[in-house]
Amino acid sequence: MVAAEEKAISLTLGVQRRKFSKDEYYRMAEMGFFNGQRVELIDGEVILMSPQEASHATAVGLVADTLQSVFSEGFIVRVQQPLDLGEVHEPEPDVAVVSGQRRDYATSHPKTAVLIVEVALTSVDYDRNVKSSLYAKAGIPEYWLLNLRDRRLEVFREPVPMPEQIFGFGYKSMRIYLPEETVSPLAKPDAQIKVADMLP
Repeated sequence: MVAAEEKAISLTLGVQRRKFSKDEYYRMAEMGFFNGQRVELIDGEVILMSPQEASHATAVGLVADTLQSVFSEGFIVRVQQPLDLGEVHEPEPDVAVVSGQRRDYATSHPKTAVLIVEVALTSVDYDRNVKSSLYAKAGIPEYWLLNLRDRRLEVFREPVPMPEQIFGFGYKSMRIYLPEETVSPLAKPDAQIKVADMLP
């Protein structure tokens, strides 16, 4: 295992990685580079997202339905749509709750959200580390990771600078909620959401 890791590292030494701006990313999309593929721009790199298994797709729908019932006025729930988090970041979170009305974003994507939810089965570690640091850097006050692998909800709050994290930011608070427990979003503290209602 160590030899394989050393070989992988040696293959990258002296190699420069080309990062793309958002404008370049959009031009590539217009030219058909990503036809039939789900991609997002993270730190200037085009990330290919895994095909959705049935349980993942079902969970995304359940999360969206649940949050739509809670955030009914003054907010919209966006499903797998872009967030504009800067020149080299345009993730497409599974579910994002943003303020305003749908037509507010007819000419540009939202630049923030009150709550982001990623649903993960095979990408738990990536969503827990890379995505959480990115969302913390963007000042997203609350990030939920619906962990299908372990059947639990991981709730991240209080974004703060954390130099050891990949983007220099992280969440000060992380709490795990089990299926029988309920959680209240920061932006809707009176709401009681049962974790089981979001699990397939």
